[in-house]
Amino acid sequence: MIRLTGVGKTYPDGTAAVHELDLSVAAGEMVVLVGPSGCGKSTTLKMINRLIEPTTGTIELDGVDVTHADPVELRRGIGYVIQQVGLFPHQSIETNVMTVPLLYGESKSTARTRAHELMELVGLDATTYAGRYPHQLSGGQRQRVGVARALAANPPVLLMDEPFGAVDPVVRVRLQDEFRALQQELDKTVVLVTHDIDEAVKLGDRVAVFAAGGRLAQVATPAELLARPADDYVADFVGSTSGLRRLTVTPINRHHLESLDGVNAGELGSAIDVSSSLEEALAAMLRDDRAMVGVKDGAQFVGVLTPNGVHRALRASLAD
Repeated sequence: MIRLTGVGKTYPDGTAAVHELDLSVAAGEMVVLVGPSGCGKSTTLKMINRLIEPTTGTIELDGVDVTHADPVELRRGIGYVIQQVGLFPHQSIETNVMTVPLLYGESKSTARTRAHELMELVGLDATTYAGRYPHQLSGGQRQRVGVARALAANPPVLLMDEPFGAVDPVVRVRLQDEFRALQQELDKTVVLVTHDIDEAVKLGDRVAVFAAGGRLAQVATPAELLARPADDYVADFVGSTSGLRRLTVTPINRHHLESLDGVNAGELGSAIDVSSSLEEALAAMLRDDRAMVGVKDGAQFVGVLTPNGVHRALRASLAD
Protein backbone atom coordinates (compact mmCIF):
# COMPACT_ATOMS: atom_id res chain seq x y z
CA MET A 1 0.00 0.00 0.00
CA ILE A 2 2.87 2.39 0.83
CA ARG A 3 6.37 2.20 -0.65
CA LEU A 4 9.18 4.70 -0.04
CA THR A 5 12.21 4.22 -2.28
CA GLY A 6 15.39 6.23 -1.79
CA VAL A 7 13.43 8.96 -0.03
CA GLY A 8 15.49 11.76 1.45
CA LYS A 9 14.95 15.23 2.84
CA THR A 10 17.78 17.77 2.97
CA TYR A 11 17.09 21.37 3.98
CA PRO A 12 18.78 24.40 2.36
CA ASP A 13 21.25 24.72 5.25
CA GLY A 14 22.51 21.20 4.49
CA THR A 15 20.71 19.42 7.35
CA ALA A 16 19.76 15.90 6.31
CA ALA A 17 16.49 15.05 8.08
CA VAL A 18 15.94 11.74 6.28
CA HIS A 19 18.63 9.75 4.47
CA GLU A 20 17.86 7.45 1.51
CA LEU A 21 14.93 5.73 3.17
CA ASP A 22 13.55 2.47 1.77
CA LEU A 23 10.40 1.32 3.58
CA SER A 24 7.23 -0.51 2.59
CA VAL A 25 3.95 -0.94 4.43
CA ALA A 26 1.55 -3.69 3.39
CA ALA A 27 -2.19 -3.18 3.13
CA GLY A 28 -3.79 -3.55 6.56
CA GLU A 29 -0.43 -3.39 8.33
CA MET A 30 0.50 -1.03 11.17
CA VAL A 31 4.12 0.10 11.05
CA VAL A 32 5.39 2.22 13.93
CA LEU A 33 8.28 4.67 13.41
CA VAL A 34 10.23 5.09 16.63
CA GLY A 35 13.40 6.89 17.61
CA PRO A 36 14.80 9.89 19.51
CA SER A 37 13.79 13.48 18.79
CA GLY A 38 15.18 14.86 15.54
CA CYS A 39 15.76 11.50 13.84
CA GLY A 40 13.38 12.12 10.93
CA LYS A 41 10.38 9.98 11.85
CA SER A 42 7.80 12.83 11.79
CA THR A 43 9.42 14.23 8.65
CA THR A 44 8.98 10.83 7.01
CA LEU A 45 5.30 10.74 8.00
CA LYS A 46 4.72 14.23 6.60
CA MET A 47 6.43 13.36 3.33
CA ILE A 48 3.91 10.56 2.76
CA ASN A 49 1.06 13.09 2.53
CA ARG A 50 3.41 15.81 1.22
CA LEU A 51 3.07 18.25 4.07
CA ILE A 52 6.84 18.17 3.55
CA GLU A 53 8.17 17.66 0.04
CA PRO A 54 10.93 15.03 -0.35
CA THR A 55 14.24 16.10 -1.83
CA THR A 56 14.92 12.72 -3.43
CA GLY A 57 13.21 9.41 -4.04
CA THR A 58 9.68 8.25 -4.79
CA ILE A 59 6.65 7.66 -2.60
CA GLU A 60 3.98 5.30 -3.89
CA LEU A 61 0.49 4.78 -2.54
CA ASP A 62 -1.18 1.67 -3.94
CA GLY A 63 1.30 1.66 -6.82
CA VAL A 64 0.89 5.34 -7.75
CA ASP A 65 3.80 7.80 -7.35
CA VAL A 66 2.26 10.61 -5.29
CA THR A 67 5.22 12.97 -5.59
CA HIS A 68 3.56 14.31 -8.77
CA ALA A 69 -0.06 14.19 -7.56
CA ASP A 70 -2.23 17.10 -6.44
CA PRO A 71 -1.27 17.37 -2.74
CA VAL A 72 -4.72 18.60 -1.69
CA GLU A 73 -6.49 15.67 -3.32
CA LEU A 74 -3.85 13.34 -1.90
CA ARG A 75 -4.46 14.53 1.68
CA ARG A 76 -8.21 14.20 1.39
CA GLY A 77 -7.71 10.46 0.85
CA ILE A 78 -5.40 10.00 3.84
CA GLY A 79 -6.49 10.14 7.47
CA TYR A 80 -4.16 12.22 9.63
CA VAL A 81 -4.04 12.36 13.43
CA ILE A 82 -1.64 14.58 15.39
CA GLN A 83 -0.70 14.88 19.05
CA GLN A 84 -2.53 18.17 19.63
CA VAL A 85 -5.57 16.84 17.71
CA GLY A 86 -6.12 20.10 15.76
CA LEU A 87 -9.89 20.30 16.20
CA PHE A 88 -11.64 23.50 15.13
CA PRO A 89 -12.41 25.17 18.49
CA HIS A 90 -15.39 27.18 17.20
CA GLN A 91 -17.15 24.11 15.79
CA SER A 92 -19.11 21.40 17.57
CA ILE A 93 -17.74 17.87 17.75
CA GLU A 94 -20.31 16.75 15.21
CA THR A 95 -19.26 19.48 12.75
CA ASN A 96 -15.56 18.71 13.28
CA VAL A 97 -16.09 15.09 12.27
CA MET A 98 -18.32 16.08 9.32
CA THR A 99 -15.60 18.29 7.79
CA VAL A 100 -14.00 15.84 5.34
CA PRO A 101 -17.22 14.21 4.05
CA LEU A 102 -18.60 17.70 3.35
CA LEU A 103 -15.41 18.55 1.43
CA TYR A 104 -16.08 15.48 -0.69
CA GLY A 105 -19.56 16.77 -1.52
CA GLU A 106 -21.61 14.57 0.81
CA SER A 107 -24.96 15.96 1.89
CA LYS A 108 -25.19 17.32 5.42
CA SER A 109 -27.56 14.54 6.46
CA THR A 110 -25.22 11.81 5.14
CA ALA A 111 -22.18 13.47 6.72
CA ARG A 112 -24.00 13.84 10.03
CA THR A 113 -25.00 10.17 10.04
CA ARG A 114 -21.40 9.18 9.28
CA ALA A 115 -20.12 11.46 12.07
CA HIS A 116 -22.46 9.89 14.62
CA GLU A 117 -21.46 6.38 13.54
CA LEU A 118 -17.77 7.21 13.96
CA MET A 119 -18.30 8.84 17.34
CA GLU A 120 -19.94 5.66 18.56
CA LEU A 121 -17.11 3.63 17.01
CA VAL A 122 -14.45 5.50 19.04
CA GLY A 123 -16.47 5.28 22.25
CA LEU A 124 -18.25 8.65 22.35
CA ASP A 125 -22.02 8.64 22.71
CA ALA A 126 -23.26 10.87 19.89
CA THR A 127 -26.37 12.04 21.76
CA THR A 128 -24.12 13.27 24.57
CA TYR A 129 -21.11 14.68 22.72
CA ALA A 130 -22.24 15.71 19.22
CA GLY A 131 -23.27 19.22 20.29
CA ARG A 132 -20.34 19.87 22.61
CA TYR A 133 -17.24 21.88 21.75
CA PRO A 134 -13.59 20.80 22.03
CA HIS A 135 -12.94 22.80 25.21
CA GLN A 136 -15.74 20.85 26.92
CA LEU A 137 -13.95 17.52 26.41
CA SER A 138 -11.04 15.87 28.20
CA GLY A 139 -7.74 15.30 26.42
CA GLY A 140 -8.55 11.64 25.82
CA GLN A 141 -11.99 12.49 24.45
CA ARG A 142 -10.51 15.08 22.06
CA GLN A 143 -8.05 12.47 20.85
CA ARG A 144 -10.94 10.12 20.10
CA VAL A 145 -12.61 12.87 18.08
CA GLY A 146 -9.37 13.34 16.16
CA VAL A 147 -9.34 9.66 15.24
CA ALA A 148 -13.03 9.78 14.25
CA ARG A 149 -12.41 12.80 11.99
CA ALA A 150 -9.44 11.06 10.37
CA LEU A 151 -11.67 8.06 9.57
CA ALA A 152 -14.59 10.15 8.29
CA ALA A 153 -13.81 9.72 4.59
CA ASN A 154 -13.04 6.01 5.11
CA PRO A 155 -9.43 6.41 3.96
CA PRO A 156 -7.36 3.29 3.24
CA VAL A 157 -4.30 4.93 4.85
CA LEU A 158 -4.07 6.49 8.32
CA LEU A 159 -1.06 8.55 9.43
CA MET A 160 -0.66 9.21 13.17
CA ASP A 161 1.96 11.54 14.65
CA GLU A 162 2.41 10.98 18.41
CA PRO A 163 -1.39 10.53 18.68
CA PHE A 164 -1.43 9.61 22.39
CA GLY A 165 1.51 11.71 23.59
CA ALA A 166 -0.52 14.58 25.07
CA VAL A 167 -2.60 12.54 27.54
CA ASP A 168 -1.74 11.16 30.95
CA PRO A 169 -0.24 7.64 31.23
CA VAL A 170 -3.43 5.92 32.40
CA VAL A 171 -5.55 7.37 29.58
CA ARG A 172 -2.73 6.70 27.13
CA VAL A 173 -2.74 2.96 27.86
CA ARG A 174 -6.53 2.86 27.50
CA LEU A 175 -6.41 4.71 24.17
CA GLN A 176 -3.68 2.36 22.91
CA ASP A 177 -5.82 -0.67 23.79
CA GLU A 178 -8.90 0.87 22.18
CA PHE A 179 -7.05 1.81 19.01
CA ARG A 180 -5.49 -1.64 18.69
CA ALA A 181 -8.97 -3.20 18.93
CA LEU A 182 -10.31 -0.64 16.45
CA GLN A 183 -7.53 -1.41 13.97
CA GLN A 184 -8.31 -5.12 14.14
CA GLU A 185 -11.89 -4.25 13.17
CA LEU A 186 -11.16 -1.66 10.46
CA ASP A 187 -7.96 -3.16 8.97
CA LYS A 188 -6.51 0.19 7.86
CA THR A 189 -2.96 0.69 6.64
CA VAL A 190 -1.38 2.69 9.47
CA VAL A 191 1.93 4.50 9.90
CA LEU A 192 2.31 5.75 13.47
CA VAL A 193 5.11 7.86 14.94
CA THR A 194 6.17 7.63 18.58
CA HIS A 195 9.29 8.09 20.70
CA ASP A 196 8.08 5.43 23.17
CA ILE A 197 9.50 1.94 22.51
CA ASP A 198 6.82 0.36 24.74
CA GLU A 199 4.07 1.93 22.63
CA ALA A 200 5.88 0.87 19.46
CA VAL A 201 6.12 -2.83 20.35
CA LYS A 202 2.59 -2.85 21.75
CA LEU A 203 0.90 -1.41 18.66
CA GLY A 204 3.09 -2.23 15.68
CA ASP A 205 2.90 -5.23 13.38
CA ARG A 206 6.43 -4.07 12.54
CA VAL A 207 8.63 -1.43 14.14
CA ALA A 208 11.02 0.84 12.23
CA VAL A 209 13.80 2.22 14.46
CA PHE A 210 15.30 5.51 13.27
CA ALA A 211 18.74 6.82 14.23
CA ALA A 212 20.20 10.34 14.16
CA GLY A 213 20.53 11.81 10.69
CA GLY A 214 17.35 10.17 9.47
CA ARG A 215 18.95 6.75 9.07
CA LEU A 216 16.75 3.66 9.28
CA ALA A 217 18.55 1.35 11.72
CA GLN A 218 16.20 -1.67 11.71
CA VAL A 219 12.73 -2.77 10.63
CA ALA A 220 11.36 -5.89 12.30
CA THR A 221 8.42 -7.42 14.09
CA PRO A 222 8.30 -6.49 17.79
CA ALA A 223 9.44 -9.97 18.85
CA GLU A 224 12.36 -10.00 16.40
CA LEU A 225 13.40 -6.45 17.31
CA LEU A 226 13.52 -7.25 21.02
CA ALA A 227 15.26 -10.58 20.54
CA ARG A 228 17.72 -9.63 17.78
CA PRO A 229 18.66 -5.93 17.70
CA ALA A 230 20.54 -5.17 14.48
CA ASP A 231 23.37 -3.26 16.17
CA ASP A 232 24.49 -1.63 19.42
CA TYR A 233 22.43 1.48 18.74
CA VAL A 234 19.19 -0.49 18.44
CA ALA A 235 20.11 -2.59 21.49
CA ASP A 236 20.67 0.58 23.53
CA PHE A 237 17.43 2.12 22.29
CA VAL A 238 15.39 -0.99 23.04
CA GLY A 239 16.98 -1.03 26.50
CA SER A 240 18.01 -3.56 29.10
CA THR A 241 14.41 -4.59 29.78
CA SER A 242 13.91 -5.98 26.26
CA GLY A 243 13.57 -9.48 27.73
CA LEU A 244 10.61 -8.36 29.80
CA ARG A 245 9.10 -6.55 26.83
CA ARG A 246 9.27 -9.79 24.86
CA LEU A 247 6.72 -11.25 27.26
CA THR A 248 4.21 -8.60 26.18
CA VAL A 249 4.55 -9.35 22.47
CA THR A 250 4.78 -13.16 22.61
CA PRO A 251 1.36 -14.85 22.57
CA ILE A 252 0.47 -18.12 24.21
CA ASN A 253 0.99 -21.08 21.89
CA ARG A 254 -1.13 -24.19 22.39
CA HIS A 255 1.96 -26.34 21.72
CA HIS A 256 3.47 -25.09 24.98
CA LEU A 257 0.47 -25.94 27.15
CA GLU A 258 0.44 -28.97 29.41
CA SER A 259 -2.42 -31.40 29.79
CA LEU A 260 -5.13 -30.94 32.39
CA ASP A 261 -4.81 -34.62 33.30
CA GLY A 262 -4.18 -35.00 37.00
CA VAL A 263 -4.58 -31.27 37.68
CA ASN A 264 -6.96 -30.42 40.48
CA ALA A 265 -9.29 -27.52 39.59
CA GLY A 266 -8.39 -25.90 42.89
CA GLU A 267 -4.75 -25.65 41.79
CA LEU A 268 -5.55 -23.47 38.80
CA GLY A 269 -6.80 -20.28 40.41
CA SER A 270 -8.01 -17.79 37.81
CA ALA A 271 -7.99 -18.71 34.12
CA ILE A 272 -6.83 -16.67 31.13
CA ASP A 273 -7.86 -16.74 27.49
CA VAL A 274 -5.73 -18.54 24.92
CA SER A 275 -5.27 -15.22 23.08
CA SER A 276 -3.41 -13.73 26.07
CA SER A 277 0.28 -12.82 26.10
CA LEU A 278 2.95 -14.54 28.16
CA GLU A 279 3.09 -11.42 30.33
CA GLU A 280 -0.59 -11.82 31.20
CA ALA A 281 -0.01 -15.51 31.96
CA LEU A 282 2.85 -14.80 34.38
CA ALA A 283 0.87 -11.96 35.98
CA ALA A 284 -1.97 -14.42 36.67
CA MET A 285 0.45 -16.92 38.25
CA LEU A 286 1.91 -14.23 40.51
CA ARG A 287 -1.49 -12.85 41.40
CA ASP A 288 -2.77 -16.29 42.44
CA ASP A 289 0.60 -17.36 43.93
CA ARG A 290 0.53 -20.55 41.84
CA ALA A 291 3.04 -22.23 39.53
CA MET A 292 0.52 -22.67 36.72
CA VAL A 293 -2.47 -20.97 35.15
CA GLY A 294 -5.44 -22.49 33.38
CA VAL A 295 -5.91 -21.51 29.74
CA LYS A 296 -9.37 -21.35 28.15
CA ASP A 297 -10.68 -21.07 24.62
CA GLY A 298 -14.06 -19.51 25.29
CA ALA A 299 -15.61 -21.50 28.15
CA GLN A 300 -13.50 -24.61 27.50
CA PHE A 301 -10.19 -25.33 29.25
CA VAL A 302 -7.52 -26.28 26.70
CA GLY A 303 -4.58 -26.82 29.06
CA VAL A 304 -2.35 -25.24 31.66
CA LEU A 305 0.69 -23.03 31.27
CA THR A 306 3.65 -23.30 33.62
CA PRO A 307 6.87 -21.24 33.87
CA ASN A 308 8.57 -24.01 31.86
CA GLY A 309 5.97 -23.51 29.14
CA VAL A 310 6.68 -19.76 29.15
CA HIS A 311 10.39 -20.49 28.72
CA ARG A 312 9.73 -22.85 25.82
CA ALA A 313 7.50 -20.26 24.16
CA LEU A 314 10.22 -17.60 24.40
CA ARG A 315 12.82 -19.96 22.96
CA ALA A 316 10.45 -20.89 20.13
CA SER A 317 9.88 -17.20 19.31
CA LEU A 318 13.64 -16.83 18.80
CA ALA A 319 13.65 -19.80 16.43
CA ASP A 320 10.78 -18.47 14.28
